[in-house]
Amino acid sequence: INGAGSWHLGSVIIPLAYLVIFLVGTVGNSLVLAVLLRSGQVNNTTNLFILNLGVADLCFIVFCVPFQATIYTLDDWLFGPFMCKAVHFFIYLTMYASSFTLTTVSLDRYLAIRYPLHSRELRTPRNALMAIGLIWGLSFIFSGPYLSYYQEFQVANVSVCHPIWNIPQRKVMDLCTFIFSYVIPVLILSLTYMRTIRYLWTSVDPIEVMSESKKAKRKVTRMIIIVAVLFCLCWLPHHLVILCVWFGYFPLNHATYVLRILSHLISYANSCVNPIVYALVSKHFRKGFKKIFNCLLHKKKANKVHVAQATHTVSTLEADLTEVTHVSEPLHTRASSICRQIPAQPWGDPEQLERQKKAANAFITFNIT
Repeated sequence: INGAGSWHLGSVIIPLAYLVIFLVGTVGNSLVLAVLLRSGQVNNTTNLFILNLGVADLCFIVFCVPFQATIYTLDDWLFGPFMCKAVHFFIYLTMYASSFTLTTVSLDRYLAIRYPLHSRELRTPRNALMAIGLIWGLSFIFSGPYLSYYQEFQVANVSVCHPIWNIPQRKVMDLCTFIFSYVIPVLILSLTYMRTIRYLWTSVDPIEVMSESKKAKRKVTRMIIIVAVLFCLCWLPHHLVILCVWFGYFPLNHATYVLRILSHLISYANSCVNPIVYALVSKHFRKGFKKIFNCLLHKKKANKVHVAQATHTVSTLEADLTEVTHVSEPLHTRASSICRQIPAQPWGDPEQLERQKKAANAFITFNIT
């Protein structure tokens, strides 16, 4: 009776947990993409990598979480042999893409902070797009074998989606996945961020004006580090369970079954925590989120608004690198046009933003005179 009761309770709690992950992840990552795309901030390296990370998380949430939820709640696999292969392939594809993207971001942050001048020619939007293409290409290569790893077949008149490789092949494949998607990226992340933090906290700026830029760079780096640490922590239980199954002691009982479900939930939850981190750490992301919500809530009233005032704000992410004087100018336009664009300046280096400030001040002086 207790077993039946716990199973009934699990059949309610597990779908509910997956539903929360799906809703939070879909809404949160959609907001991140909307803030970056609608404000025209995808013309620099870091924003492009953050955008790519959001795309990977959103794809994982939409294409994997709903199907995985049915595995623990239904007896049958209802989606056919194609989806059996596709769902598990997408799980590892997006996991690799997220891991490689975070690793690339760590290198990008290190170059931007340690060598801000010498890395300008390397840290260009074109090179960032090439890096993103390489990230997805490598992700396809590493996750490709999982297209044949799983297959739908019948067991006692029940359709199941289960691995069909033999035990030695599965051990090698899962061990390679652990090494290339987790161990190597974590080592690179640890090395680059330790060197980045050490430089930020020990270097002395030769010019006093750069102190604000240095303080802001710390904020951006802190946000990216939090995202990377959460990725490492959320996916660690999943990999540890698999390693224990193959190389340790992992008996098949109720406790280990619950542990395996929890490891999956924690790893899947990683795809919905990044927007929460952005909202908690970055005030400019919070402003972007609020503006989108306000636009959605007041969309019906937009036609009644004839005069609105928009304020140029700094970029959602790189705004944390420097403080820029805001220039306000009245826009005699409809409120709906404001909702179509979140005004923001690109994420650039302090010298570039300083030149933009001077140009803006000169433009204002010219208009006044």
